[in-house]
Formats: sequence, structure tokens, C-alpha cells
Amino acid sequence: MRIIILQGDITTRTVDAIVNAANSSLLGGGGVDGAIHRAAGPELLAACRGLRETDLPHGLAPGAAVATPGFRLPARWVIHTVGPNRHVGQTNPALLVSCFSESLRLADSLGAASVAFPAVGGGVYGWHVRQVAEAAYDAVTGFGASYPASALELAEFVLFSPEVEQAFKTVFDQRGV
Repeated sequence: MRIIILQGDITTRTVDAIVNAANSSLLGGGGVDGAIHRAAGPELLAACRGLRETDLPHGLAPGAAVATPGFRLPARWVIHTVGPNRHVGQTNPALLVSCFSESLRLADSLGAASVAFPAVGGGVYGWHVRQVAEAAYDAVTGFGASYPASALELAEFVLFSPEVEQAFKTVFDQRGV
């Protein structure tokens, strides 16, 4: 799988799926979540409400992932994942890795060839961006080893600032990607 790390706006990426750093309600919020909901249009909120009324009445658990159509986005799908919130004691890094791993697994099951990620957990949920980059690295390399026949060809990390972009590049370079 090819990996690209860049600074930019994830809502403009022309990939098969973008990953939303959602909150457990799936009903929108701030940061990346709010930007994705605004760009996708009101249909995304309606789809998320539908998930809450059927499959996820208690919301989406940290580390899990679920997909909706992309609606007005260039991406065909939005994969929603909930990062663990360090501020409320969710400090297990395995949950953070799971956000990326489950999103990759779901993208693959949808038949996606390309997926774009934000720095899940690196904003208001309190994870240091280096820890997020390490979790992303572990997930991508673990996925490639576990699913060698995957159709996924490209994983983009679309990051909101030069500092976060540099943290990801440093971790991936140090680990040999």
C-alpha cells in the first residue's frame, strides 16, 4: 500500500473513502467531524441519524468504525470512527490503533482502493500527535501484513497543520516508510 502524508483539507480529497474523526453520537461536531458534515450536506446527518435509530442506538464505541455514503463529497464513502478520549480516561493506545485498523478493514470490505485519514484523536480528544502517528503507522503496516490480497492501494494522511504533518512524516520516516 502506498502512503502519502500531506497537509490539507480532507473534504476535498478525491479518494474512495475518507475517515471522519467522529464523536460517538455520529451527529456532527467540531473540527474534522464538523467540516465533513458541512461538506457532505444534510444527507450525511440523516444517514447518521438512521444508523442511530437502527444499528447503533447507543452510538459508536471508541475504536469501532461504520460507513455511510459520501453524498456531496468527492469521496464515495465516509468511514466514521471514534477516537478514545484521553480526557475521560480512555488512555489505551490499542483503541487508537483500532480506529485506523477498523477503518482500513471497512474500506477494504467496501472495495475501496484509496482512503484518506485525519489525525484521529489528535485534537480535542487529547492524544499527542506523535502517538496518533505511531498508531496510524502500526495500523497501516499491520493491515498490510494481515491482508496481503487487499484492494487498498493508497492510504493518505491529510493533516490540518504543518506541525502535525511533520510529526507524521517523522514517525513514518523513522520506522522506514
